[in-house]
Amino acid sequence: MKKIILSIASVLMAATMMAQEADGTMNPLITAMPSLSIAPDARAAGLGDLGVATTADMNSQYWNAAKFAFHESHGGITANYTPWLRKLVTDIDLAHLEGFYKWDDLQGVGMSFTYFSMGDVALTDAYGQTIANCRPNEWALDASYYRKLHEYVSMGVVLRFLYSDLNNGISTSAEKMKAAWTMAADIDLYYKQPIDISLGTSYFSLGFCLQNLGGKMSYDEVTKNFIPANMRIGVGYELPFDNYNKLTFNLQADKLMVPSRKSRFTEGFDKDDSKTWTMSQDQYSQMSSVSGIFKSFADAPGGAAEEFKEVRWGAGLEYTYNRQFFARVGYSYENFYKGNRNYVTVGAGFHLSIVMLDVSYCIGLASSNPLDQTMRFTLGFDLAGIKDLVNNKK
Repeated sequence: MKKIILSIASVLMAATMMAQEADGTMNPLITAMPSLSIAPDARAAGLGDLGVATTADMNSQYWNAAKFAFHESHGGITANYTPWLRKLVTDIDLAHLEGFYKWDDLQGVGMSFTYFSMGDVALTDAYGQTIANCRPNEWALDASYYRKLHEYVSMGVVLRFLYSDLNNGISTSAEKMKAAWTMAADIDLYYKQPIDISLGTSYFSLGFCLQNLGGKMSYDEVTKNFIPANMRIGVGYELPFDNYNKLTFNLQADKLMVPSRKSRFTEGFDKDDSKTWTMSQDQYSQMSSVSGIFKSFADAPGGAAEEFKEVRWGAGLEYTYNRQFFARVGYSYENFYKGNRNYVTVGAGFHLSIVMLDVSYCIGLASSNPLDQTMRFTLGFDLAGIKDLVNNKK
């Protein structure tokens, strides 16, 4: 049954990554809790799944909590919903709640909760007989603290609890399975500097994030899986045309800090013999999370050229009118041999002083892309705006 349970995670990972093993050169990075790599909010999704260096918004915690220090409001809360992989299934969903509060102009705290439901799954034994039905799920709860270190620089730290339940406690007498959990942390940096130009004041931004630095997860106390530790770096430039219209350009690079099963560190590795490239499950499980992070930058059998293929790129363009109406377009690129998540995204938003509504839509470019036609929705409320409205009524 252990193989059956683990196959649930493998199918979801494969669907998310879309890497189709056609020859011996495929080498995608597989992790536990792949749902942590799904962009939860519609704004970031509309910009090509990027957000580490975009202007501060109420969903900054997932991408870069340090951005909250530059948010003009002193508090907000959002609800995000994504019907996931609708071209394949109808009952997989991602929900994300997030909020923040600044008690002064320099510092504050944030919280978020992410829940990923994998739908109804029939569990079978080694003979193909159905044992029971279950609803596998994963969730993460985190809290952040952020502070301005300088007029242009801020920093944030996030502490996260991760939980993954693939079998709802259902097991056999021969193989005991359990829910897996671990702790992780983020380290975030954000830089935003005004630049005076003839059209007005533009802004250059730089964002950096080390995400999900933490322990491994095990469903059986034997096999240990890496979580999706990730390094993000991005730049942005906000260009005004007048007092009402502006364009914002963003570029982001993501690198999973997860070791590959096909690795130069495999025992008995021979670069000329691909049969020696795959690391045994025992060796992979015994590798520590810290060692795995460092090895992830130099373990690809193809050397530096293959390591560079593990970088996922995103580019986005956002048009803003009067800080109320938004139109977005983005592009996400991942190398064919590392997952092949290639798609164009579009999005729109409507923001008032109290409420915000964003929506995005994904257009897959790869053949048989299960992410094609994926939509995301975000509804947010500015707590400072609500407070002002209440005070005015008084």
